[in-house]
Amino acid sequence: MKNSILKSIAFLAIVFFSTNLVSAQKTTQKAVIKTFFHCDHCKECETCGLKFKTEMLKIKGIKMYELDDKAMTFTIYYNSKKTTLQTIKEGISKLGYDADEVKADPKAYESLDGCCKA
Repeated sequence: MKNSILKSIAFLAIVFFSTNLVSAQKTTQKAVIKTFFHCDHCKECETCGLKFKTEMLKIKGIKMYELDDKAMTFTIYYNSKKTTLQTIKEGISKLGYDADEVKADPKAYESLDGCCKA
């Protein structure tokens, strides 16, 4: 009897955790956002590189991002329950970079290093 109760509890725990895991996976979205870099070292640039590392993850809902400076894209992994793709694009714009159809915020663009501007 005691053994069957423990088995039932273990089974319910497994069902509960697997259900939560599946629902968490559904909220993670991936998006590739086109941008434009004016220099060949933005990822390593003292100003821009640091901005990418700190500010990108401050945009609410972003779990992880990858910057491909050769393809000039951001691959963003985000929680769709916490943010929208448009909000992320606007956040990138506030860093001084284009994000698909959302142009870089002029003030943020001006704060970039000279090598990172056209």
